[in-house]
Amino acid sequence: MKTRILFHSMSLAVSSSPKKWMSNCVRVLNSFICYLVFIIFDLLDAVLCIIYRYLDERIEGVTSPCCCSKWERQEKKIMMNDEDDDLSDSLYERKSMFRKMGLLQFGRKREDSNGKCGGRKVNCWSDCGCESCLSWVNGSDDDYKLHFVVKEPLLATSENCRGDPYENVIFLHGFMCSSSFWTETVFPCFSENVNHNYRLIAIDLLGFGMSPKPRDCLYTLKDHVEMIEKSVLQPLHLGTFHLVAHSMGSVIALALAAKYHNCVKSITLVAPPYSSFEGNDACLNALEKFAGKKLWPMLSAGSSFMSWYEHLGRTVCLIYCRNHRIWERILKFFTRKRDLNFLITDMTRHTHQSAWRSMHNVICGGAKFMDSYLKILTKSGVRINVIQGDKDQVVPRECISKFKLKAPHAEINIIPNADHSTVLLGREKKFAQNLEHTWASC
Repeated sequence: MKTRILFHSMSLAVSSSPKKWMSNCVRVLNSFICYLVFIIFDLLDAVLCIIYRYLDERIEGVTSPCCCSKWERQEKKIMMNDEDDDLSDSLYERKSMFRKMGLLQFGRKREDSNGKCGGRKVNCWSDCGCESCLSWVNGSDDDYKLHFVVKEPLLATSENCRGDPYENVIFLHGFMCSSSFWTETVFPCFSENVNHNYRLIAIDLLGFGMSPKPRDCLYTLKDHVEMIEKSVLQPLHLGTFHLVAHSMGSVIALALAAKYHNCVKSITLVAPPYSSFEGNDACLNALEKFAGKKLWPMLSAGSSFMSWYEHLGRTVCLIYCRNHRIWERILKFFTRKRDLNFLITDMTRHTHQSAWRSMHNVICGGAKFMDSYLKILTKSGVRINVIQGDKDQVVPRECISKFKLKAPHAEINIIPNADHSTVLLGREKKFAQNLEHTWASC
């Protein structure tokens, strides 16, 4: 009997060993291919850095600053003149073999890299200069205001029929989107009660949609919050308001709510890119978390490519965003549609710098501030509602578990079979009902 049991155990070990060995081989092969591909990307980005430096100087007469050398970071700090460094470490500390070798210093001169336009065009030569993309240009820098859409209550008075003041709700979109993300999806799904008693405000964030995209801006959290204050809070005289935000907009919403914690009634975060990392490496850890170097799935591969390689990303914007009108005509021809889906058109409504710097200074740079924001909101008793899809490949579910630890009173709503986009898209009515319930309970 013992001999039979021993023989059976040996058979299982022999049969399982090849499977385990094959799995390890596949894992090693995948790691090697991934390493090789990203080494090639490192080299291409280094070469493109030199090429763009030459083209910028030839076309515009001055070299545009990039994040390939650390002395440029020091000049940015001097320009900001701020003790609290709002710049993300992920901008200048991203690991690159060729940066370590000093290849990126080849032929570099200490130009005036303070980012000011100083006689240059308001847009870079590699960005689109069509009338639509430059519709925000209206004079001096002090005149820049965010574009936003307001859905006023049906009764055109400052109070409803019961004499109660209207509620204000601010909607902030995510990365590479615009206010259309809300106006085309959720706004039409609200009930008559909301349409009569709430003023809905959907904002195009700084650098996206129809809002300003100044090339001298660093697109830090502070920049985004100040532009919302200047363009929306102050002109509309918002005393109290609710906040609703998706993805990158959630980080900005937390910063805004922490600053106006006595004015915010509730905050609803959809797929917030929360990172629990702290300390000096918080930004770099956030970059690894949300855009780590991966070749699969494709969404993760795209995020890695655009987040780690500044000049490769600029090339994509040069080919796609700068020529968006051509691509849109091609898509309209093949789809036989007069108007394209807003998700397609919003993909090109940004500049390379606005997307690149917002990704690093907001999503990655915000990692070192989020815990302090949550501490303020928890202490103030602001109602926090988090909605997350259980299939989200951009923001893992474990991030929300850690979010709950920092904000114990937050309500977490996990949506089954929903990813980073379908947590809202495809279930707009249910989402609108959830928002109405949150606002009514405040």
